[in-house]
Amino acid sequence: MNRRILTLLVALVPIIAFGLVQSVVTVPFVSLGPGPTFDTLGEVDGKDVVDIEGTEVHPTSGHLNMTTVSQRDQLTLGQALVLWMSGREQLVPRDLVYPPDKSKDEVDEANNTDFRQSEDSAEYAALLYLKYPMAVTVESVTEDGPSAGKLEDGDAIDYVNGKPVADLDAFQALIKDTKPGDQVVLDYRRKNGDLGAATITLGKHPDKDQGYLGIGVLDAPWAPFTVEFNLANIGGPSAGLMFSLAVVDKLTTGDLNDGKFVAGTGTITGDGKVGAIGGITHKMLAARDAGATIFLVPADNCEEAKTAHQDGLELVKVENLDGAVAALKTLSAGGERPAC
Repeated sequence: MNRRILTLLVALVPIIAFGLVQSVVTVPFVSLGPGPTFDTLGEVDGKDVVDIEGTEVHPTSGHLNMTTVSQRDQLTLGQALVLWMSGREQLVPRDLVYPPDKSKDEVDEANNTDFRQSEDSAEYAALLYLKYPMAVTVESVTEDGPSAGKLEDGDAIDYVNGKPVADLDAFQALIKDTKPGDQVVLDYRRKNGDLGAATITLGKHPDKDQGYLGIGVLDAPWAPFTVEFNLANIGGPSAGLMFSLAVVDKLTTGDLNDGKFVAGTGTITGDGKVGAIGGITHKMLAARDAGATIFLVPADNCEEAKTAHQDGLELVKVENLDGAVAALKTLSAGGERPAC
């Protein structure tokens, strides 16, 4: 064999081996980067992202986009290198995203649960801002429990056996005096429905001596109409703030965003407090790529947000829903917005 050809073949061996390693060997890292954004004032698959039925909904314009972080798992060495060199992706140890004591399915299910809970909190925060009255509200009905088929999520309970219940403490005090097998009559209001009364035979409580209704209840602002959020498989609670703002915008006159392209992120509690989230710089990049000019940042994320290249993206600091609404109103009314 020609010596030159032999030398070339010997030189190619490590290159070929390295190429195989890059394409086959996976690395214990997850890539995080800018994910898709969704306009909470718009539609997805022909449905309103925020769908309100049973009351007047006012027209809106512009954007109120929620932002996400993309995740790529089971990366080969070659894929990881390409993503890292792009400058748009961040490689983090896999254990930070998927703890070793939990399966990927368990982590994904927990994120989906957080997302569903954030939808409830977003609705409550918006209704509280709009000054709807508080009520003892059914948050969940246990499948095959005593109340299944008689009460529904969102029902407001007004009376227990003819006695008024102004708040959760009063409700719990009346239920505490019951025992399994007792019948109770609950008078309720149903969203987009009529007043009703449910006669329920109490079951055995798993932890207490009192009777068991099989419902979860809480004190929450209550309105006679329904609010549905039609985004699925987003995961996590960070859409809460933007969901709340969309509800407020649709239930009030005028454009909350003055017709501009606003994006943002942040968890929200039922009383309107905005909390920190992960991946703020990736979400800012996603917002900028989508066309946003204003980005709502949870106050606790401001320092990290300021480390990213903003490129014309105005960062507005937000601590609660009241503050977020007030900041957006300056877009049309003038005035200074709280900046990061």
